[in-house]
Formats: sequence, structure tokens, C-alpha cells
Amino acid sequence: MRTTNMRCSRPIRITAGALAIAAPASAVALTAGQADALSALEIRSAADHLGYGHKLTVTGFAPRSDGGYRLALEYAPPGRPWRTLGHTKIHSNGAFRLRAPLTQSGAVRVVPVTPPAPASGSRPPGPGTVPSAGTAPGAASTPVVAPNLLAAAPTPAPIAPSAPQPVTVKAKLSTAKDAVAVLSGRPLKLRGRLLPGRPGAVVRLQRRSRGRWHTIARARTRAGGRFVLRRADHAAGTQIIRVRFAGDARNSAVSTRPSKLMSLHPVVASWYQDGGSTACGFHAGNGVASPGLRCGTKVTFAYHGRTVTAVVDDRGPFVPGRQFDLNQSTAAALGFGGVDTVWSSQ
Repeated sequence: MRTTNMRCSRPIRITAGALAIAAPASAVALTAGQADALSALEIRSAADHLGYGHKLTVTGFAPRSDGGYRLALEYAPPGRPWRTLGHTKIHSNGAFRLRAPLTQSGAVRVVPVTPPAPASGSRPPGPGTVPSAGTAPGAASTPVVAPNLLAAAPTPAPIAPSAPQPVTVKAKLSTAKDAVAVLSGRPLKLRGRLLPGRPGAVVRLQRRSRGRWHTIARARTRAGGRFVLRRADHAAGTQIIRVRFAGDARNSAVSTRPSKLMSLHPVVASWYQDGGSTACGFHAGNGVASPGLRCGTKVTFAYHGRTVTAVVDDRGPFVPGRQFDLNQSTAAALGFGGVDTVWSSQ
């Protein structure tokens, strides 16, 4: 591979797939060199965050003279050896593209693998031997180097590996429920999973108060990254909570989206067939009648392990000792019938 035309090299870009790495902030470039110098691949990238499992894409251009050269994208987590994520070839126009998913932070680089294959019909240059003058047929010949063959087959200049470039990958955090309902007087138990699934990572349950997040429970992940957060004395009413992983050497910090933690208390309810007009002037799919809550108020109910959120769309019940009248859809969702105690967020 000749490098006499290195001044024609063009910049190479590195971008990231899915949601996380900003493409304009990352680039791979082929540095210019003099004749017979090395073609050095160099990765330039800001320390942007890549989403867990999202694909890192490296694209760019090399000199046309490097067409056919095989490249590899390599990755190494902190303190570990390099491993190959994928291969590609430099096209005849100099373009190339490498793409692979990442689940942990580390470093990436682009390295050469093999030189381009010989052109069709051509033979690779050999050492060149000619028989000595006067040698009889069948007799041993004395190897003589053919200067014209050596001159016609210069050794290609190799491509040097790129400088390692750090890449930061977020962890992935999920919980079993977006909204959490807890019966009053009973402990909170929130299950979830942190990926990559390794044991011993610390996750925190946090509550938002006065514009700041406060940790109210901690847990360590078990095998597979699963965890259970527990708290016995949770506050009454509705709170905004989230689960957070602060990050480590392998993955950066991540939090779940803020969600509601509702403390439910026991109330007495009945149900009715909602077929006519309502006091609020509209019919909710899962509706409930209340004697005092504003129309449109959302109320979460729990009954025998089932949970449903209903909307106040009517007035009632008008029987002493009862707080709610569930319409037929809400009652069916809860498996509720007759008059009984249910758990309510209001």
C-alpha cells in the first residue's frame, strides 16, 4: 500500500446509534503523512454517553490507495485485553463503516487486519531466480536476485492502529411498576433490575422534597442485577420517587423516570350501573362517584391484589358510612361486587 498521496486524505467521523452519543462531537480522522510514512488512524471523540446496548458506529474515509484493506473495531473494558467487535473493508472510494453494540464503558480503537488481496490475474512478487549462464538443463541453478523484480514490488506501508478512545456507556435501570401503591401501615417493597446484570451494585430509592432528591432506602443487586428496595415507615399521601444508580468504573449513572408512590387507606365502597347522565357531565371509562371530590380527580383503588385508577365523574353514594360508588367498569377491573372495604389513594 503506497502512501505517497497522503495529503488527499479526508476526515473520518465517528457517530453513535440510538439516543445517546451526539454525532457532531465525535470524529475519526486519517492523519496526513509524507511519502512512505505510516497511514495512522486517529479517533477523536468527546466523552459522550452511549445508551446501554446501543450501537456505536464508526464511519469515515481513507485514501483511495488503501481500498480493500481490512479493518477491525476493537474494544477493551478497564484493565482488560482488547477484543474484536466487528470487521469491515475500506471500499474502493476510501469509505468504511464499523458498527457494534456496547454494554460497558471502556476504550475503542480501529486497527488494520490484512492488506488488500492481489488484483485478479496478478501474481504476488517473489524473490526472483534466474539460472546461471551455461548451466546444463536439469542441473542445479544458482539463485540470482533480479533487480527489476524488486524494483517493481515495493513493500506496502502498513496502517498503524488508531489511538484508543474512551467511550462511556450508561447502565440500564428498570422497576416492576411505574406507579407504586402501598397499603397504609404495610412496608414498601419495590423490585427492579440493573443492567449489566452483576451482583453487588448499590441502588437507591429517592424521594423528591422541596426540589431536591433524598435517599430513603438502599439495596445491593443480586445475581442477574435484580434488587428489592424496602422501607417500613413510608409517609402517607402521594410522593414522587425514583430509583438511582450512581455509576461505577464499568457504567455511568442512571435513574428511572420520576413516578408516584401512593399510600392507600381503607374505605367502604359500593358499585352501581352507570348508564344515565352524570353529575359531572361526562362518563369516564373507569369511573367513580364521590360525594365531595372534584370532578376529574383521579383515585387509585386496590382490592384483593388488583389495582385500578378511576376518575370521579359522578356524585354519591348517598348512604352513611360509604365513601365511593364504583361504576361497573371499575368494579369489574377490581373483581369487586356488593359492598366491601377497598383501599383508596383519596
